[in-house]
Formats: sequence, C-alpha cells, structure tokens
Amino acid sequence: MITTLHRPLPRTLVLVGLMGAGKTAVGKRVAARLGLGFVDADQEIETAAGCTIPDIFARYGEPAFRDLERRVIARLMRDPVQVLSTGGGAFMDAQTRAVIGELGLSVWLKAELAVLAARTAKRSNRPLLRGGDPKTLLAELMERRHPIYALADLTVESRDGPVEETVDRVLAAVDAHLAANEAAPDETAPAGQTD
Repeated sequence: MITTLHRPLPRTLVLVGLMGAGKTAVGKRVAARLGLGFVDADQEIETAAGCTIPDIFARYGEPAFRDLERRVIARLMRDPVQVLSTGGGAFMDAQTRAVIGELGLSVWLKAELAVLAARTAKRSNRPLLRGGDPKTLLAELMERRHPIYALADLTVESRDGPVEETVDRVLAAVDAHLAANEAAPDETAPAGQTD
C-alpha cells in the first residue's frame, strides 16, 4: 500500500470521470493518505445553491447548474492544495477544464460500463439517469465524455474491487507523473542546459 508521495503535491489533485467512477470515495482516501483536505465540488455547489443538485436541475435546468458548477470549481481551484472530486459533467466545460489545467493536476478515474451501472444503481439522485434505462444512458455518456476525459493529465482504472486498490493506483500514477516532471529538462533553458 502506498501511503504518501515521494515529493510534495504542487497543485490541487482533481478527480474527473463519470458518475459512479468513485471520485468521492477515492478522493477522500487519497486526501487522508496525503494529509490534505478533501472537497466534493457537488457538495459545495449544493451549499452555494441552498438546495440539492436534483432540485437545481428541476427548478433551473442544466445550463444554470453548469454555470454555478463552473464558478464554484474556479473558486475551489484557488484554495490551498487539496484533493477535489468533481461532478461527471464538470470537465466537459472548456472553461472549467482550462482552470483545472492551469491550477491543478487532473486524474480521470475510468471505469467499465458494468461497474458504473452497478455503482449508480445504488443511488437515486442522478438527474442525468432519469427518463430512460440507466445502463443505456451511461453508455451514451461514455461515448460523449470519454474523449474529453482523455484530456486529463492522468488516467487511472477504477475497477470493481476494494477502493483502496484504486487509491493505490492513483497515488502511484501521481507519484510517477511528479517524478517524470521533476526529471524532465527545463524547456525554457538553452539547449544542453538543465536546471
């Protein structure tokens, strides 16, 4: 089990991916292992709105929700380094992606359809899964969103099994990424010179 990184995390670690990928469960455990704060963007959005996400969708529609989500995540990205779990659609927004790219390190938690379907079946507060077969709707979301999620800095498989295994994979991927960036020559230095 990986308990920490070999170097400090320089930026907020942002978990992206579809609903059911495990962003909150994994994020809380990653934060605990690193001794960092954890923030769930969806909870912050509900606090800001004074109502639940399903209520925001029902009362104001998805565009209003996405606008609020964009503003809340931009604020959270300016907080001290932490672990941030985002909603499934957050990374689809170009402005949100840009803020995360500038101020954070993004990790796509990628899960198979069967895993997502099993996990999301346990909760009824998924507005985008209403009005149809949840597995079919998830498959459609995967088709649309996976190419965008693939723009994340790192991709980590979120498999069926103990959440701690996914936490280990996230920490290993982040550690390797930080080591590679540390070892890479400074692109601003003249040829042949490194830091």
